[in-house]
Amino acid sequence: MKKIEAFIKPFKLDDVVDALSEIGVEGISVSEVRGFGRQKGRTEIYRGAEYVVDFLPKIKLELVVNDGLVEQAVEAIRASAHTGKVGDGKIFILDVSAALRIRTGETDENAI
Repeated sequence: MKKIEAFIKPFKLDDVVDALSEIGVEGISVSEVRGFGRQKGRTEIYRGAEYVVDFLPKIKLELVVNDGLVEQAVEAIRASAHTGKVGDGKIFILDVSAALRIRTGETDENAI
C-alpha cells in the first residue's frame, strides 16, 4: 500500500477528484493549506499599497491505494492538476506499513 500526498491549486480540485473517481479511487482526504515552493509567494497591490503574500493557498489531497493503483492515481492527479504554470504543485508517495478500519477491524488492503 502507498499513501499519496498531492499539493495542487485550489481551482483544480474538482478535476482531480473526478479523475481519481474514474480510476476507482474510493477515499480521499482534502485539506486547505497554505505554503510556497520555488515561486516564493507573490506581490499584490491593495488600495495602492504593495504587499507580499508569502504563503499561497493550496489544496492537500491524501489517499491510500493498493500498489497496483499507484501509477494510475499519480498520473490521474498529474494530468488533471497540470496547468503548465509555476505552482502547479507536487506529489509525494510514501509507504504504508499497515491500515485498520476502526468500524469492522479489517486490516491492510481490506481496510482501504
